[in-house]
Amino acid sequence: MATPIARGVVYIHSAPRALCPHLEWAVGRSLGRAVNFEWQDQPVLPGARRTEYYWEGYAGSGAALATAIRGWEHLRFEVTEDPTPRSDGGRWMHTPDLGIHYAQIDSAGNVVVPEDRIRYAMEIAGADPFELRRELDVALGSAWDEELEAFRTASDDAPVVWLHQVG
Repeated sequence: MATPIARGVVYIHSAPRALCPHLEWAVGRSLGRAVNFEWQDQPVLPGARRTEYYWEGYAGSGAALATAIRGWEHLRFEVTEDPTPRSDGGRWMHTPDLGIHYAQIDSAGNVVVPEDRIRYAMEIAGADPFELRRELDVALGSAWDEELEAFRTASDDAPVVWLHQVG
C-alpha cells in the first residue's frame, strides 16, 4: 500500500539572518528536493527574518521537517501537516524558551487532545480545577501559542502595536 501524500506549511516566525540558508537546506533535505524561501524582515524582532513555505510530501513529513530544524538556537517556528484519509494531522511549535510541542490536529486545524491525555490531566489534577486547567493548557500548547502569536501576526503592512511602554 502506497504512503499517502500529505501537505502542510513550514512557518519560520523568526530566524537569525545567518541561519536562513541552513534552514532552506534542512527543509529541502527532509523533502528530498531543493527549496528556496522568500524571506522577509520580522518586525517584532529586529535583525530576524521570517517566511512561510507550503510543502507536499509523504505522510509523516511534518515530523521529519520539525526534527530537521529544531536544533538551532534563536529559532521560532511551526510546522503543520494536514490530515489525510489514512493519517492524522499534526502541528509542531517551537520557541527558544519552551522547546518543541506537538499536537494532533483535525481537518479544520483544531488541536485534538487524545482521550488518554485528558485522563492523565484529570488524574494529575484530582479535585484541583486550577491544576486541571494547567494540564489542559499544556496539552493544547497554550504557552507556545501565546509566545508565537505576536510573530504570527506581524507583517510589514500591519504594524505591530505594543500594549506597554518601557521607561
